Amino acid sequence: MTTSKPREALDRVIIRFAGDSGDGMQLTGDRFTQESAVFGNDLVTLPNFPAEIRAPQGTIPGVSSFQIHFADHDILTAGDTPDVLVAMNPAALKANVSDLHKGATIIVDTADFSARNLSKAGYPVNPLDLLGKADDILADFHVHPVDLTGMTVEAVKEFELSRKDASRAKNMFALGLLSWMYGRPLEPTIAFLEKKFASAPAIAGANVTALKTGWNFGETTESFAVQYEVAPASFPAGNYRNISGNLALAYGLVAGGVKTGLPVFLGSYPITPASDILHELSKHKALGVTTFQAEDEIAGVGAAIGASFGGALGVTTTSGPGVTLKAEAIGLAVMTELPLVVVNVQRGGPSTGLPTKTEQSDLLQAMFGRNGEAPVPVIAPQSPGDCFAAALEATRIAVTYRTPVMLLSDGYLANGSEPWRIPDIAELPAIDPNFATPDELTDGDAFLPYGRDPETLARNWAIPGTPGLEHRIGGLEKADGTGNISYEPANHDLMVRTRQAKVDAIAKSIPLIEVDDPSDAAKVLVIGWGSTYGPIGAGVRRVRKAGHNVARVHLRHLNPFPSNLGEVLHRYDKVLVPEMNLGQLSLLLRAKYLVDAQGYNHVRGLPLKAADIARAIGSLVAEADGVDVDLDVVGSVK
Repeated sequence: MTTSKPREALDRVIIRFAGDSGDGMQLTGDRFTQESAVFGNDLVTLPNFPAEIRAPQGTIPGVSSFQIHFADHDILTAGDTPDVLVAMNPAALKANVSDLHKGATIIVDTADFSARNLSKAGYPVNPLDLLGKADDILADFHVHPVDLTGMTVEAVKEFELSRKDASRAKNMFALGLLSWMYGRPLEPTIAFLEKKFASAPAIAGANVTALKTGWNFGETTESFAVQYEVAPASFPAGNYRNISGNLALAYGLVAGGVKTGLPVFLGSYPITPASDILHELSKHKALGVTTFQAEDEIAGVGAAIGASFGGALGVTTTSGPGVTLKAEAIGLAVMTELPLVVVNVQRGGPSTGLPTKTEQSDLLQAMFGRNGEAPVPVIAPQSPGDCFAAALEATRIAVTYRTPVMLLSDGYLANGSEPWRIPDIAELPAIDPNFATPDELTDGDAFLPYGRDPETLARNWAIPGTPGLEHRIGGLEKADGTGNISYEPANHDLMVRTRQAKVDAIAKSIPLIEVDDPSDAAKVLVIGWGSTYGPIGAGVRRVRKAGHNVARVHLRHLNPFPSNLGEVLHRYDKVLVPEMNLGQLSLLLRAKYLVDAQGYNHVRGLPLKAADIARAIGSLVAEADGVDVDLDVVGSVK
């Protein structure tokens, strides 16, 4: 399709689609994301939706949104403040307008601005009736009232659908309009719709027609005078795809099975926001993956431990409430020293909490949430695509050191997406399960299930049924070497210390921390973990752009910490730790390294904002360097 309207080049755009949870905002955002990925932009997304299957229609708690930040350069976050808001009803406008910056564009579907819906959203008067007047509450924005629903219903009349069914295609009209505004290709979405609704030709036709009508409306209406261009980004050579964190994590577990040569067994109970990992792994039986949807969380982890005992790679996936239920069984895996990958896709808590919102509040649970001295390694991915590498690293540690490993993802990573370079499986290092074999025994020797590798302290792993390698196992304390039940005080002390020493020994096989400090003169260090990687990185960029020095490090391994972390922390006058909790990593750093780590903490169910982190960094830089820090001289955070 071509256009005769003037074009304006932009380096990046942040768009938020918002509407009732039945308006298809997640699908709309996902399709715009796929269009942008095909076009070659760098992008980061933030889906945000209610936990209820069908929240009250037309209410603020029922608003579902999808935000995408796409650019012609490397970006780190889904953006703090949208440039464009597409609001399908009054509640969507009310819930999101406070997040917009001055001068942002608002496209409003006027069809649902009835007195009833306005009342539900808390508007005493229709804000669209006030446009251009002295009391215009939307005066700071460029507002485009558009009858998206009415034009959609009119456009799809030929398909003879009911008005209700016809109006459901309004999200495709909105997608077509935004695709025109930013030069996105429609062909991938047309192919998607025709495949999705292949058994319902009228529905497929209506959605495709609405999509094209939205594009044509943008081209012909006088309301939108300019079309914008965001050029493709430059990426290192390779094959790329858009990927979500849960999908990348599932692929990483499959790759772990391939590189260890072990069958993968997932024992899991569905829970938001981890369920998509179970859904994806269930598709890969051909790659040696077995999935078991258990009757509860305890059964899921128990089955995974049993699979590891039988010589498979045992995996269990859950969120914070599920980890609580699995705690005793994870302690069993610590005691039996079997490989187990425990994936916790964190969400807002406590208890049921905020199932569809993100949080980082389970770090201390991962570290200490078991009875007895039961240490487990803890690792965390930093971005959706990095979930693949983190899953592979969790597999390596679990298999090599014979231990359960806690992998801490979160809702932001799980549901968000970004371009991901597809790795060559041949380039990934092999992981040797190093099973015990009968030929390791000499005549008369008994197999020692708790005999250890002197380097890793990993115990012997023998597949049940192997002649000569029969052994007992269970949850009572083990005698060193033989694995027999032991109540000896000295043996218990030895085994407790040995299990801790094994986890500590993992530090020898993980990379040293590398500090990002281009100036080599910073006095302030910002340290984070998990999904704060993007917001911290964007905040640091802003402070540096304003002419100030700041260093940063980001942790993948949280237990054990990299062996040089203490030395790095003590180089700096001030240490800032941004987290989506009340200071859990700060607590660990202060306790272990005796540094005055200062927390920047919010637990709002949303990712941290880069601009807020930049201000917190600026405050510390001003104190440490004795200078004024003015971040207003810098453009918006990327």
